[in-house]
Amino acid sequence: MRGLSGKVAIVTGGGQGIGRAITLRLAEEGCKVAIFDINPDAGHETAKLAPQSAITTYTVDVGDRASVDRAVTRVEAELGPTWVLVNNAGWDRPMPFLKTDKDLWDKIIRINLYGPLNTHHAIAPLMVEHGGGRIINIASDAARVGTSDEAVYSACKGGLISFTKSIARELARKNVLLNAVCPGPTNTPMMAAVLGEGEQAVKWKDAMVRGIPLKRMGEPDDYAGIIALLASDDGKFITGQAISVSGGMNMI
Repeated sequence: MRGLSGKVAIVTGGGQGIGRAITLRLAEEGCKVAIFDINPDAGHETAKLAPQSAITTYTVDVGDRASVDRAVTRVEAELGPTWVLVNNAGWDRPMPFLKTDKDLWDKIIRINLYGPLNTHHAIAPLMVEHGGGRIINIASDAARVGTSDEAVYSACKGGLISFTKSIARELARKNVLLNAVCPGPTNTPMMAAVLGEGEQAVKWKDAMVRGIPLKRMGEPDDYAGIIALLASDDGKFITGQAISVSGGMNMI
């Protein structure tokens, strides 16, 4: 991709799953990548996978604005001006909405909605000051079509898509472009935790695959290319979009 070499990128939740694949792809494209992860060991393991690694890990709780601010200040001082922000950190515990409680709502909202609000508010002004940047928010196809047992998570991701479009309009003239990428079912540690083990887990996975025209689950690497495109000069005329990457599961 054009224009990424030497640029600074921040990837939240970059230590595993989709975040790890994004981090490694951006490093491959020549970016200096800062992983913001609540689990620094996962970030360090990711860095080991990149030859001649330009990956640095910062211990960050994205739901804590002070934690975000401290890390952003360090990145700008140690790596340089931030060009790319990928809001990937997420968490869910699927269950029927009527069986949930406010404590669960608060945790889901804190990570999946307040987390991106915090990072946008900390980093977007710096991008404006630097003369441009790219923000890519990892939403979900659950936000576009709804998903049983993930009502609050879907609400957060739906809000993130609307937020992305709104800020894209606000910042377009400042050369700060925002887009959302919406994964479908994906083989990640979070998905494994959701499905569990045993025969029932296999049945759930098979049912999901039957609904995907490409007849397989997504893999983390399936998303890294579109992220690199949107972050690069090749994506300089794309903003305010919600792009489904789901093997054709939802064609809307």
